[in-house]
Amino acid sequence: MQTAPTDSAVPGTEAAAGPLAVAEVRLTPILIADPPLLNTQGVHQPYTPRLIIEVVTADGTTGVGETYGDTRYLDLAAPLAKALPGHAVSDLNGLFTLAEQVCGDPAEVSDSVDVGGLRGVQTADKLRLSVISGFEVACLDALGKATGLPVHALLGGKVRDTVDYSAYLFYRYAEHPQGQGEADDWGAALDPAGVVAQARRFADQYGFGSFKLKGGVFPPEQEIEAIRALAAAFPGRPLRLDPNGAWSVETSLTVARELADVLEYLEDPASSTERMAQVAAGTEVPLATNMCVTTVREIEEAFRRGAVQVVLSDHHYWGGLRRTQQLAAICQAFGVGLSMHSNTHLGISLAAMTHVAATVPNLDYACDSHYPWQTEDVITERHVFTGGALTVSDRPGLGVELDRAALHTLHRRWLDDDGAMRDRDDAAAMRKADPDWRTPAVPRW
Repeated sequence: MQTAPTDSAVPGTEAAAGPLAVAEVRLTPILIADPPLLNTQGVHQPYTPRLIIEVVTADGTTGVGETYGDTRYLDLAAPLAKALPGHAVSDLNGLFTLAEQVCGDPAEVSDSVDVGGLRGVQTADKLRLSVISGFEVACLDALGKATGLPVHALLGGKVRDTVDYSAYLFYRYAEHPQGQGEADDWGAALDPAGVVAQARRFADQYGFGSFKLKGGVFPPEQEIEAIRALAAAFPGRPLRLDPNGAWSVETSLTVARELADVLEYLEDPASSTERMAQVAAGTEVPLATNMCVTTVREIEEAFRRGAVQVVLSDHHYWGGLRRTQQLAAICQAFGVGLSMHSNTHLGISLAAMTHVAATVPNLDYACDSHYPWQTEDVITERHVFTGGALTVSDRPGLGVELDRAALHTLHRRWLDDDGAMRDRDDAAAMRKADPDWRTPAVPRW
């Protein structure tokens, strides 16, 4: 298990003494099973990397956090973990200062397509925020456990007792190419009937009342047909379609026109703020994004141009729970709707999502979650959706406990991997089914 030893404090940040001082930080990269879910880039690989962060205080209280586990994130997390001991878990502003000092200059890394390629252009600054988010959650969890307060209380208090989530539908294969990965009983979903069957199972098993389809996989007319089939099967239910920027402005407008009467919103139909603004100017269908607005600096242009009407927050790449609250306040000030984006997360991240969502007054739409697709976890009790919602925990901290046996097993899988899956690459996974597959150029249609 990868462990960061205690080290001296970094100059310029405030060291702490007493029971809330950080004594140790443990980093554990893992690989979790992931189904063969399709998107415009390819297919999810059989196992996806995540990083579990443990922050241990001087009195032995352990807080847990979770974030992306690809190599580039681990490279940033290691120096931060080494520098954090000696600082108070309550000094969250100092955490950002510390990260800026030890995680390198963002200018040292050029812009590149994000791992997975599904949330816009990735910069070193975004990478660093994604790492900080996991540390911030772990510190809040430790602080909550030490004080007997739930994380939502540390964030100002909850405004709702339950948080609504939406079913996350995917086109998918019945199994991974070449028989890799873990088997499941979902079967293939490659046409409207398969999508509707998947939605029915989500509704029956978890009570979800709204549905989002990951698009950009098939030609738009086929995905229009799938949304129409969902509308017929679930009349009046909120529906969303997300092609991850795969369409041109013209195609986006065509789809918006065809589905205007059934879509709650259309998510990232085009791949940039410029294109999104052109689409928004030609349709009344609200446009949502987790690709062209992912940092504070991207907000002004998108809001000023009316390019988006809904922002999908994600505490992982916004830099944590408090910054998610700040984003919510900005959206409220500008009359922009708010929901929550999901990545291939486990129970620690879902707990964090639920706590911050409970504190945001203007949570306008049900949140996304991949969680029902994940069959493995690192917490002792899996979250249970009832009526498509999660009850907000009032237990100290996040309200979850680490399953060390499961953590050990998933870390052993990471150790035993030859490096092929330590960095998510949907295109490489797709080439196992189609050797000629290349990441499609944008726009794809």
